[in-house]
Amino acid sequence: MNWRWAKSLPLASRLFFSHLVVMMVGVISLVIISKVSSPRFFVLHLERLESERLELINIRADLVQGFETAWRSSTIWSVLVGTTAAGGLSYWVSKRIMLRLTQMEQITQKFAAGELTARLPISEIPELNSLGTSFNRMAASLEGVEARRRELIGDMTHELRTPLTVVRGYLEELADGVIEPSPEIYRRLAKETRRLERLVNDLQELSKAEAGYLPINVQPVNLRPLLESLVERFSEQLLEDGPVLCLECPSPLPMVLADIDRTEQVLVNLVGNAIRYTPKGTITVQAWTEASNLWISVIDTGIGIAAESLPQVFERFWRADQSRDRHSGGTGIGLTISQRLVELQGGQINVESELGVGSQFSFCLPLA
Repeated sequence: MNWRWAKSLPLASRLFFSHLVVMMVGVISLVIISKVSSPRFFVLHLERLESERLELINIRADLVQGFETAWRSSTIWSVLVGTTAAGGLSYWVSKRIMLRLTQMEQITQKFAAGELTARLPISEIPELNSLGTSFNRMAASLEGVEARRRELIGDMTHELRTPLTVVRGYLEELADGVIEPSPEIYRRLAKETRRLERLVNDLQELSKAEAGYLPINVQPVNLRPLLESLVERFSEQLLEDGPVLCLECPSPLPMVLADIDRTEQVLVNLVGNAIRYTPKGTITVQAWTEASNLWISVIDTGIGIAAESLPQVFERFWRADQSRDRHSGGTGIGLTISQRLVELQGGQINVESELGVGSQFSFCLPLA
């Protein structure tokens, strides 16, 4: 029952009483040991003085009694002063600890209420300061996740609204007889529905990739046949006055640990983006080995990306040219998916670009 009662007390009370118990045990031990040993040592000291021919035999009892009286008085005052000082210090320490814990409780309550900007102040206690730092790091991460969630919902709404508005407009005009049905109208409707389908599929794939549910079949593969096939396939689609696509890589390439289908998906997206934003000039696909990785780059002489926009390249729904029509074919999340696919295969992807000069997207895969 006593233990249950103690457990029901607040932490500050338990800290205070624990300090008092430790102090009382120390004081009681000091008193008992001193009570038993001090008179004995004093008598031995008197005997040593008598052995030096000092006449103390007649006043020994008075000396011992005086010593015990002085010892009791000093012990009582020591216990009173020590208990008061220790109790006050214990209470102050308990309050200091509880102050930080109370602040943590208030911050977590604010978090539960949706106030994600709240942060814990720095504490002088190293352990609580470490806990507060971890809490603030978690809070910043959650705030970032919530901000990205809101941005994603807003971007999705904006992206879906355009094709839905177009489809609804055509259907309403067809229903009201404002326009006559024609193959061209149906082709436009089919184009918008395909765009919606691409967007939904990309969002689904991005969700799986970020959640770690996207299947990745990593095995030793030779990427040169894939690179040659992609360059040949895209070259056939380029217009005569469009960019020139070429491949620069050693033969043979070393084997890498990769998922061939996911790697092709990344390359198709990078080359497709380069073609979309390079009206004229050259697009070069390069491959080389560095340390324990195989690097692949897609270099174009297109419109380029401003330096201040480079940190946003791999964010959802970001586009290099915001003024371009959204009907140009991209959903704005291809690079986000590509980044995640490369990371799932144990590699990394980066970008270098200069506005009006061109861009270079590079990613690496570990050698087998």
